[in-house]
Amino acid sequence: MPKIVRFHAQGAPEVLQIEELPLTEPGKDEVRLQVKAIGLNRAEVMFREGAYLETPNLPARIGYEASGIVDAVGAEVDNIRVGDRVSTIPAFSMNQYGVYGESAIVPARAVAHYPDNLSWQEGAAIWMQYLTAYGALIEYGQMQSGNYILITAASSSVGHAAIQLAKAVGATAIATTRTSAKKQKLLDDGADYVIATQEEDLPARIMEIASGHGADLIFDPVAGSFVTTLAEVAAPGATIFIYGVLSREMDTTPFPLMSALQKGLKIQGYTLFEITTNPEKLERGKSYVYDGLKSGVLKPALDPHTFTSLDEIVEAHRYMESNQQNGKIVVTV
Repeated sequence: MPKIVRFHAQGAPEVLQIEELPLTEPGKDEVRLQVKAIGLNRAEVMFREGAYLETPNLPARIGYEASGIVDAVGAEVDNIRVGDRVSTIPAFSMNQYGVYGESAIVPARAVAHYPDNLSWQEGAAIWMQYLTAYGALIEYGQMQSGNYILITAASSSVGHAAIQLAKAVGATAIATTRTSAKKQKLLDDGADYVIATQEEDLPARIMEIASGHGADLIFDPVAGSFVTTLAEVAAPGATIFIYGVLSREMDTTPFPLMSALQKGLKIQGYTLFEITTNPEKLERGKSYVYDGLKSGVLKPALDPHTFTSLDEIVEAHRYMESNQQNGKIVVTV
């Protein structure tokens, strides 16, 4: 029987349990994976805590991203075959599916092939980060050469993806991180500038970098009172995409009305699911990302701290909560 991860109560990482359950068969429009690696996301931490977009139905499986080999397909699946090397796209509810484990069943529409030159670990670090950044910056933001792009909390996997997308179109990537500890890594990985927000004056540095113009697109997972500062550094006509609530100030995020009026700002709440639940947008995003990966323009950024066994899943979640990561946290199964 395969090992899978479930939790029976909301809470700290320790609620995650490894259990052995019977191998199940995929249903109509589903595929089953022999999982090789799983990628961790902040959304899963919040889901485990009961603070996500949906409340877990206990006992709950967990996990959006995995790479592996298809070992069974359900009825009416015609684009995926047994033996295919694929990774999963966050295009489902974790109350219906979860990929933490040695075996996982997911909808066929939520798997994708990826270039053979990528490892299992890199395969588990593709779709959440790149499609999240793609949707805001490319699909909606129409990012262009010459734009100044502000990417906050940039040491996350999504932040690294946003840096790569910005560089691919010729935009200037301005990354933020709280302290200088992660600064060199972000510069090494392509950021044009990195601002340590606890050590530097963010508005002053943005205006210095952008010659008084401000940031044309802002890509932010922090929210809360930080939005006021983001509006201050935004260029006229800028869009601020808010795709997370790391501040946990869910009910107190202000609307910076005066800055919005003075500059004609757009402040847009955004999630990956706007892309993954829309077939046309998803296909555009998949093609864009696949082509970038194949050409080498895009390269999944993995955190150097490795977890080599499913038995380390609690430790991996603790590490994510420590905010030490710089890139995608991956657990090899």
